[in-house]
Amino acid sequence: MIKQYLFASDFDQTLSFNDSGEVLTELLGIPEEEFKEKAAGMAQLNLVQQGAELAYLLLHDPAFNSRVRRDHLIEAGKRIPLKEDIELLYRTLREGIPGYEFDFYVLSAAPVEIVQSALEGIVPADHIFGTEFKYGPNGAIERLIRCTAGYGKVTRIMQLQAERGIGLDHVVYSGDGSSDMNAMLHVNEGDGLTIAVSESRCVTHIAKRTVLSNNALSVLVPILEEVAHWTQPQIRRFFESQGFLVQEWARMRTDFLTLRSSSASPAPAEAQ
Repeated sequence: MIKQYLFASDFDQTLSFNDSGEVLTELLGIPEEEFKEKAAGMAQLNLVQQGAELAYLLLHDPAFNSRVRRDHLIEAGKRIPLKEDIELLYRTLREGIPGYEFDFYVLSAAPVEIVQSALEGIVPADHIFGTEFKYGPNGAIERLIRCTAGYGKVTRIMQLQAERGIGLDHVVYSGDGSSDMNAMLHVNEGDGLTIAVSESRCVTHIAKRTVLSNNALSVLVPILEEVAHWTQPQIRRFFESQGFLVQEWARMRTDFLTLRSSSASPAPAEAQ
């Protein structure tokens, strides 16, 4: 009997190497630092949910709103460098793990046109959920329909669960940053599996597992261990059967401390 699971992944810097906003600003000829400063300012003000900074700029900032058309979002998606073997990850989760089947979805705060364009031919468009806008006759953004950032990802996971009759203990979520915290906490609460793919402390202290790799297929390791209960030799043989040799597989726990001397010298020492 096949066990049904739901696999949900963030996009920016989880399946890709770049932030969608940075790629779009480069396409528009807007200085990258200008975008970063504006996004950081909104984050400090808590003006929008984490991850929704680009959506806010596209709606309200003249430098973006007056220039961006739907075609720009599609073109930006084509320029985003992706991690390797996303298609193989999709196929493996769908039918490559005996006894298990994972429905693969992408949940992103980026405009859905960017993500669908970037993953065209890899992940079906109807399995990609991002920020949605309503466009005017000339392709200009008129209003926001839905933003898949912060708690918006939780809402989408709950909808997918209800549609497929899947409990939280059969949900796997993968992400890299603060926009994924709500989703990870939600999945953890139901005893699902959460995977961080970056060293960002906001997610590594929440996620049950952390995997660092330039290859998207690496998230299979915690899935095969925690869900399918495979051993390391089994996992190595599986990767070899797919044409991959696991050259390095290191696990470590790192403590980051700042130590200040109790003497007169105020200089801190870093220990790792």
